[in-house]
Amino acid sequence: MSAPAPTTDAGRRTGRGFETVLIAVYGIFALSATARSLVQVMRDFDFAPVAYSLSLLAAATYIAVTISLVGRGRRASLTRLLCLLELAGVVIVGTLSLVRPELFPDGTVWGAYGLDYGLVPLLLPLIALLYLSRTTSKGPQD
Repeated sequence: MSAPAPTTDAGRRTGRGFETVLIAVYGIFALSATARSLVQVMRDFDFAPVAYSLSLLAAATYIAVTISLVGRGRRASLTRLLCLLELAGVVIVGTLSLVRPELFPDGTVWGAYGLDYGLVPLLLPLIALLYLSRTTSKGPQD
């Protein structure tokens, strides 16, 4: 026999387990992308300014999605929009890094579709968007 799902004071099921994992993964990526990009920018910005600037953009995106998920929850239109922008960034930067490798003499978070990170940068917004589309249809949107 399984335990009942957590409930709120009003007796509604909260079921935030997967959302908590999603927030944790975004938080880890926010920290790792920020650390990587800040080290790159402070140490060698002149070596790969395009790549390092795009790493900073990736870090800012992960921070924004994390904050949106925590503060506004899975029903937020803003969260969906940020995940779409993240996916566009991964696809654009990933493609550019393969087509114009001279712009990327050093690795970036989104370079080669996130290959340095096991393609998680490509899969993460897809998983988040799928999750958000399944949960937002059940309630009002912000």
